[in-house]
Amino acid sequence: MNRIDPRRTAGYDEDFALWSAEQAALLRAGRLDRIDLENVAEEIASLGRSDKREIASRLVVLIAHLLKYRFQPSARSNSWRATILGQRMAIAGLIEDSPSLRAYPGTMIDRQYRLARLEASGETDLPEHTFPETCPWTIAQILDPDFLPE
Repeated sequence: MNRIDPRRTAGYDEDFALWSAEQAALLRAGRLDRIDLENVAEEIASLGRSDKREIASRLVVLIAHLLKYRFQPSARSNSWRATILGQRMAIAGLIEDSPSLRAYPGTMIDRQYRLARLEASGETDLPEHTFPETCPWTIAQILDPDFLPE
């Protein structure tokens, strides 16, 4: 159990790890009068934003690999398939942990596709116009562990 030193508490900007441990200990001890409410609230809010950023980032990697897989069939590899599956599994895990994010990937598809298209072009040396201007797959296909574009 974390012990709270009543003589000294770490400041949020001084030592984040110590501040976090102290805030958790204060919460567990019911010492709500000593909680740094503003920063605790901000940290809790940032947890949801972090999951959203991770899903968005993983979608770019996933879609870029699907584009490479589709438009460079001669370069297909187990590594690409592993990356595709790994990104899908990670996104599924985030959604499993936070079911309220289930619809989130679908809301990001247009923006993330544009980024993935640029990434795929850069990684393959194929001109950007090689790839469709809009995403050729549904979000269900993109996240389907059995789907690979032909």
